[in-house]
This record gives sequence, C-alpha cells and structure tokens, in this order.
Amino acid sequence: MDSHKLAIDWIASWNSHDLEAILSHYSDDIEISTPMIRLATDGTADSLVGKEAVRDYWKKALERIPDLHFELIDVTEGVNSVALYYKSVLNKKAIEVMFFDNQGKVYKMVAHYTN
Repeated sequence: MDSHKLAIDWIASWNSHDLEAILSHYSDDIEISTPMIRLATDGTADSLVGKEAVRDYWKKALERIPDLHFELIDVTEGVNSVALYYKSVLNKKAIEVMFFDNQGKVYKMVAHYTN
C-alpha cells in the first residue's frame, strides 16, 4: 500500500465534496468513531456502523459545511493501517486512523481532533 498516494487521494475526494468518491475508500461494513458525530447528534452517538449510515451523516456534513477543505500535514503507516494528520474543519487539526481489509478498503476509522 502506498500510504502517501492514498492520503492524497483521500484528501482530494473530500475537497471535491464528491460523496461517492469519498465513500469509495470504505467497506460496506465500515465503522467510524469521531467526536464530530457527537456534535451532529447532540451527544447521542459517537460512532456509526455501515456505509449507508455513514453516507447519510457525511451527506449532511457536506451540506452544512459547503466550504469544507482539508489540508494534509503528514501520513504515518502501520500494519494494515494509516494515520493521516491534517487540517480539518472549525480550525481544528485531526489525526484519522484507518484500518484496511483484504480488499484495501477501510473497515474501521477513528478520528481525533485538537480542541
């Protein structure tokens, strides 16, 4: 896996606001955990499971933040995983850890943000 190429493609898909391009990186059974879900659900949830649930969440996020733009700072690589460090929304920096299945799709993602 070329982690830098993946990071560039992932950032570009988000910056394009093309939901299908974004979702192309993820497996159908994706599980995401991020504090941003808490903000979107008024604290009732902090994770989502399944591509359809994630699609609905990200669709709303893209509508609410029309000027969304990420900027890659760095990429680190682990065993079947990468961590992307990037400038995110709301003047936050984020570290997003992605775990890959045998098909090279992200099946689990955990995000961390600066305060």
